[in-house]
Amino acid sequence: MFFENRKQKKFDQLNAEQRLGASLITVTKPNDTVSEQFRTIRTNIQFSMVDQDFKTLMFTSSAVWEGKSTVAANVASVMADLGLRVLLVDADMRKPTVHKTFNLEGNTQGLTSLLTNRDLSLTDTIQFVQEANVYILPAGPTPPNPSELLGSNRMQEVMQELEELFDLVIFDTPPILAVTDGQIIASRVDGVIVVVREGVAEKNNVKKSKELLDVVNANVIGAVYNGADAKKTHGYGYGYGYGYSYGEGEKQ
Repeated sequence: MFFENRKQKKFDQLNAEQRLGASLITVTKPNDTVSEQFRTIRTNIQFSMVDQDFKTLMFTSSAVWEGKSTVAANVASVMADLGLRVLLVDADMRKPTVHKTFNLEGNTQGLTSLLTNRDLSLTDTIQFVQEANVYILPAGPTPPNPSELLGSNRMQEVMQELEELFDLVIFDTPPILAVTDGQIIASRVDGVIVVVREGVAEKNNVKKSKELLDVVNANVIGAVYNGADAKKTHGYGYGYGYGYSYGEGEKQ
């Protein structure tokens, strides 16, 4: 009972944090050790590009509250530090947070608007955040059919337009196990990174997520291990594939 209460308290805290938007520590505290960890993640992503120049990346997780939006936003920021034109797309139309993270006014126009109104242009919906040097495409109004919109031919057209305009396009998508939205985007991007949060992610869920990504032939280039003991890892880590080792008795 004590363990369940403690875990529920943690979930309540994470839910409250999610409503406020992700933490953009690489902008507010660029010299922090956690910011340095994001630069390490950036370096490892660059190593993944040795044989292929990735234009599109996607961040997801197996379930909610694992920090995918935080990781996506901060990776976008450190990628922009390299002089790249980086666009962060909020493809989580069900629980969008990117506009909150970057303090954008409202969420009245965005990806949904582009997909449903051909009279709109990219310049009508994309915003530039000077402090982070990152371009943002918010999710826009919540539609009744997110999966259908993301799987549409119009979405394919928009993605091609974005690839022509930007050096790197990063998609923040819903958790893989929650809805099919993530799988749809995963089948269309160059690389997928899964965020796994200590104390939240469950081993079977992570395995199931990998299986679902394999079904759509997604190119999973690695995983970010989030929320580990800060004294040991500074909170973030990066690993290739899913070769995690679980000792006997572990509850992951």
